[in-house]
Amino acid sequence: MAAAQQAVVKQVTLAGDLEAALDLIRDVPDFPEPGVLFRDLTPVLSDAKALGALVYGVAAACPAADVVAGIEARGFLLAAPVAYGCGVGMVPVRKAGKLPAVAAKVSYALEYGTAELEIAVGAIQPGQRVAVIDDVLATGGTAAAACELVEQAGGVVAGVVVVLEIAALNGRAELEGYQVTALRTV
Repeated sequence: MAAAQQAVVKQVTLAGDLEAALDLIRDVPDFPEPGVLFRDLTPVLSDAKALGALVYGVAAACPAADVVAGIEARGFLLAAPVAYGCGVGMVPVRKAGKLPAVAAKVSYALEYGTAELEIAVGAIQPGQRVAVIDDVLATGGTAAAACELVEQAGGVVAGVVVVLEIAALNGRAELEGYQVTALRTV
């Protein structure tokens, strides 16, 4: 088989593996508080084949970028191998109080409260194209805050990639004007 045909076969196999990996996402009712249905990626992350398919799927969905920004905490787990595979750096978008030198901080709303995200001084250079990665797009507040941090640092948001989008929570509305890609929408 020719090299091009082998590449197509590998892509098709990985796409099938990605669907199987996404099927491993577990629903956890009433976490972190009553009434919230948490989407747990732990079963995907703990399975080598599923993790590989997920990283490949996120990397394939990423827009061209100079750096990848992973949102704490599960976005970190995906952004680091995706960045490595794409040959770019990775910038952590952290919860408040975790960085020694903060360039900017943004407060945002969750479906069950509020929180803050920070980015480190010098992590993003002016004009850099940044792909923002997270596990779940729910109400959109976390991803919108990360995009705001990227822009405050002088970066340009190339797009947002999430593993799972919960359509009923309408998070895309918070990300109007940004390219948003979800590997699966429920």
